Amino acid sequence: MTENLTWHKTKISKVDRSKLNGHKAACLWFTGLSGSGKSTLAVELEAELYKMGIHTYILDGDNVRHGLNRGLTFSDEDREENIRRIGEVAKLFVDAGIIVLSAFISPFKKDREQVRSLLGKNEFIEVFVNANLETCEARDPKGLYKKARKGEIKEFTGISSPYEEPENPEIIVNNGLNSDLQKNVSQIIDFLKTKEII
Repeated sequence: MTENLTWHKTKISKVDRSKLNGHKAACLWFTGLSGSGKSTLAVELEAELYKMGIHTYILDGDNVRHGLNRGLTFSDEDREENIRRIGEVAKLFVDAGIIVLSAFISPFKKDREQVRSLLGKNEFIEVFVNANLETCEARDPKGLYKKARKGEIKEFTGISSPYEEPENPEIIVNNGLNSDLQKNVSQIIDFLKTKEII
């Protein structure tokens, strides 16, 4: 099918866009169990980056399933397709010179590595939002763990479907019950500064 397609080159490059924005582009990939605090952290980080004049966009797991990935189930195959599509969207944002914050459970290592392979060196930053199952169940902000324990939700990550922790993430955010949100945000901002992304 792709044999009749030709990649159309543009005059403006990713480097040009980054120069215009005043910072480099990257994909911060937040992964962790449901309730670990991925979206909360991404939202707070985006607010801080905005104050610094950094161009960002959040891709959130639930939000994306309302539109682009509406119709996908939570089977292993559809989870893989969900992450594949988001990886391609994240790649477009990075090409546009944006720092994209992608908050997805993304339970399988191979899917996260597939997204990494789409991006250039230092453009994929895996952020493991580390909160154990007990902590996430205690939070249960959407009541999903209760439903999963009752058998009302099938293939729920951490209960009836596995979560494969990252082996070598660029950033580990320890997000237990008594974690400090601002401290966690500062940890990521410091990393971005150290890597000269911002």
